[in-house]
Amino acid sequence: MKFVAFERAMQGTGASRRLRITGRTPGIVYGGTGDALLIELDHNALFHAIKKEAFHASILDMELAGKEHKVLLRDLQMHPFKPQVLHIDFQRVEARTKMTVKVPLHYSGEENSPAVKTENCLANHVLTELTISCFPADIPESIDVDLSNLKKGSSLHVKDITLPKGVKFVTKGQVNPVLVSVTAIVEEVEAVAPVADASGGKDAKAAAGKAAAAAKDAAKPAAKPAAKPAAKK
Repeated sequence: MKFVAFERAMQGTGASRRLRITGRTPGIVYGGTGDALLIELDHNALFHAIKKEAFHASILDMELAGKEHKVLLRDLQMHPFKPQVLHIDFQRVEARTKMTVKVPLHYSGEENSPAVKTENCLANHVLTELTISCFPADIPESIDVDLSNLKKGSSLHVKDITLPKGVKFVTKGQVNPVLVSVTAIVEEVEAVAPVADASGGKDAKAAAGKAAAAAKDAAKPAAKPAAKPAAKK
């Protein structure tokens, strides 16, 4: 993947702020046998480039002053809430020097695995990228992981997959970390109230009817007593 950079003469917080106002992003290139080099990039072009996976996990061709340089993305600083790249770091790539990089994992086939297809389980992706060490020419854009053999009660570790030729996993304290775990789906059973039998249902209905009638009668106003006839003289 190729991108264009320009040499940057000014440095410092104020200079970087003014640079961003003009639509440029400050950056730096370091490593290798050369000195650190200050650069600037067109922000819009850079913003579209960082959305591509290859920009983060492959050797990049940087065009600078008419010459091409092999570099690798090392750091990317984003604005806390704006869609803006504040600063970017690249490392020079030397063909005969091994590099440590993070490579994305691409999982596939889990929908055809016994665990998911027939054993009512879920495949949980514990890791989405892997830290590896290799020569620049051997850096893969991604590592494909086949999950079609997953079974209930099992998990997939780093040592269970085949890494590309010349690529080694960097442990960083975890010798054989879990890549994918399998979890059984627990179904919630809704409690159903027992249904009364026919006789009990009829008796309850009758009792309810009598209670309603009694309440209705109690609510009626009492009848006034009839007037007595006047006594004869």
